[in-house]
Amino acid sequence: MYCHLSIHHPAPGARDALVASMHRYGAAIEDAPGLVSVHTLVDAADGVLVGLALWESEDAFLASVQRARQAVAEDPFDEWEAEPVQGFRLVEV
Repeated sequence: MYCHLSIHHPAPGARDALVASMHRYGAAIEDAPGLVSVHTLVDAADGVLVGLALWESEDAFLASVQRARQAVAEDPFDEWEAEPVQGFRLVEV
């Protein structure tokens, strides 16, 4: 199992645009070989958004991640994010 996890802190007024972007990212890979599932989640307490994609392997992730990145390449993240995005590539231990 391979996990790609991104933590987003929406700027004031940008939450809906950021969620829409995260949904476009996920839609671009929803039929990718080796993708187990993709999710956009919110922490109800503080509004932090989490992108979670579970893959069969790192190779599957690497083979398809460009499709997702291209789907959001023109999005103004510098306007939508209040803090730098934290990204993690996780494997089971």
